[in-house]
Amino acid sequence: MCRWRAILPAALRSFSLLAMSAAVVGCSNSSGSGVSVAHDSSPVSRPDSALGTTPDDASGNSTAPTTPPSTIVPQVWDAISAPSNCMCSDGSSFHFFLHRADPTKVVFFLEGGGACFDAGTCGPSSTTFRRTVDHDDNLADTTHGIFDFTDARNPFKNWSVVYVPYCTGDVHLGNITRDYGNGVVIHHNGFVNASTVLNALAQFFPGTATLVVAGESAGSIAAPLFAGMAHDLLPAATIKVLADGSGAYSDIPAINTVIGTAWGTPDAIPPWPENQGQTVATWSIPGLFIQAHKHDPRIVFARHDYAFDEVQATFSALAGIPAGQLDILIDTNGRQIRATGTPLSSFVSPGARHTVLAQPRFYSEAVDGTSLLAWVSDFVAGKPVADVHCTDCKNG
Repeated sequence: MCRWRAILPAALRSFSLLAMSAAVVGCSNSSGSGVSVAHDSSPVSRPDSALGTTPDDASGNSTAPTTPPSTIVPQVWDAISAPSNCMCSDGSSFHFFLHRADPTKVVFFLEGGGACFDAGTCGPSSTTFRRTVDHDDNLADTTHGIFDFTDARNPFKNWSVVYVPYCTGDVHLGNITRDYGNGVVIHHNGFVNASTVLNALAQFFPGTATLVVAGESAGSIAAPLFAGMAHDLLPAATIKVLADGSGAYSDIPAINTVIGTAWGTPDAIPPWPENQGQTVATWSIPGLFIQAHKHDPRIVFARHDYAFDEVQATFSALAGIPAGQLDILIDTNGRQIRATGTPLSSFVSPGARHTVLAQPRFYSEAVDGTSLLAWVSDFVAGKPVADVHCTDCKNG
């Protein structure tokens, strides 16, 4: 039996014992249901000030909320330790976070944090990926954008959130321990970690009516896959995908093979009928949208990108993808996805920034008069949204 455990700062432990409650969840390293385990749920309060990383644009800070205090959901998280089959790239322990609000509306959020796929990018001196869960007992460093639950404009202000940290260098798709030589051993365990948390979501929130699978950067790559897997666990739910910051990564079989082999992605392909014949060469990033749509045609998809995203350009170059005209790659990949009938809406902003969902500027960003906040809010509410694309894409 594996056991979820709430992680608490020592100062809160004695107080929180008064409020502990039990629930039943599952853990698994596959897309199927897991075994039942006990969970002790205790609230972890988050201070208003950010710790660690800070948003890169303070000018977009939100105004005072107008929502009545009685309807504002506090900035409170549970930190949940995962079973031992979940781990970070260095073998350290893995945990995830739970924000409880409306149990019928849930966000499954996949964190970003780089990637590695050879001895150089995975080595001890590499700074291309996050190796451990950076957040300790709470998400005090994640209080902006869609995680500002006190902002009345936030389309997710009253939603429950399951937050999946990222520490495996494999964009949440890996399922192998890889020895790259010279002592560089990496646990590419991202698929095991995220699918275990997804199973937990289904058991924490079995009455989920609307699920948004969202992610930034590396986390946005895998979002369509986990949306398809969520359909298997919550077949009655309406499922949407909101992917931020990965639209330029292309479907190139040779590159799919090199990276997918390093990460063990063939062992992370769900056994859906639609995936019959998929190989490491064909299991591509744009293809995740297509396969998820084939698996559940009700899933709808939205992407946000910056036209000349410096982070995407850097990782494209590392992987061997020509990225001289990143905006063209983003548009080409979008056409490839839509050509299969997959319902994808796209919002392309000007400039070279990277991701917006967890930034203050989520509330202020606009392209040619169209507000990103309004666009996302309409998408989440089930309203049709038109594609938005910058005209002067270099200046943002």
